Amino acid sequence: MTEITSKYADFEGLRARAVALRRQGLSRRQIRDTLFVDNNDILNRLLEGEPPPEWTRRPRAKDDLRAQARELRLQGLTYDQIQLELGCSKGSISLWVRDLPKPPKRTREEASAIARRGWERTLERREEERQETKRLAAEEVGALSDRELFLIGVGLYWAEGAKSKPHRRQERITFINSDRHMIEIFLGWLDLLEVPRDSLRFHVHIHETADVPTSERFWAEVVGIDVTRFGKTTIKRHNPKTNRKNMGEGYNGCLSVRVLRSADLYRRVEGWWYGIVGAALSRKPAKRA
Repeated sequence: MTEITSKYADFEGLRARAVALRRQGLSRRQIRDTLFVDNNDILNRLLEGEPPPEWTRRPRAKDDLRAQARELRLQGLTYDQIQLELGCSKGSISLWVRDLPKPPKRTREEASAIARRGWERTLERREEERQETKRLAAEEVGALSDRELFLIGVGLYWAEGAKSKPHRRQERITFINSDRHMIEIFLGWLDLLEVPRDSLRFHVHIHETADVPTSERFWAEVVGIDVTRFGKTTIKRHNPKTNRKNMGEGYNGCLSVRVLRSADLYRRVEGWWYGIVGAALSRKPAKRA
């Protein structure tokens, strides 16, 4: 104190001015520049006991969580329960509420219920993250050009469509799948290739345990034709020893799409596919940074 009073003879007067400026909402830097105080220790003494103005406080991301945690603790919730509600760590909760009274000790049944609820919330958060990842990935695709759809269709057919074998020469376009979106993309690809819809034949393949009429109507709606235009449905006999999962609500079997007089188209598809293979293999590998 002696050092301060020796440099600033009227320390109390200077402090009164500093406090007045502080209460007017000035920051430390503004007060320092106004009073020409270039020593932080002296400035600390001048402002001792005076809180900073609200506008100088940096907002903290967890301020709202802290307030919620304290409110829940006052309601008698445990750390586990608060963590379930807010999704923050127990370490943070402990720092925020350690000055508040502890809730009564919970029973084994209550602890089990909290554990179950915790796992349910964990699964919920995982599902939200999963769906958000898918949504963002879908947005990355954007619009497709005709060329992009053309290449996708070639790859799609060569992966899922029927192919000629050396032991069974059968050059025709036949595509079968249980995913309606795969069927819709395949039909869009055929439209791009200007394959007339009246040259297509549709057949449902389904297990006998399913609701066959409902599934036929489902596929007719997908391809946009009347169910009476479908060929004969192929019924697959059920083997009780097989532990099948594709059963129950949502199971509609597979739809087969066959293109009549498609030998030439099949040969071109095969050529397009190997053109893709050659182009992909000839690409120079990207240089690593």
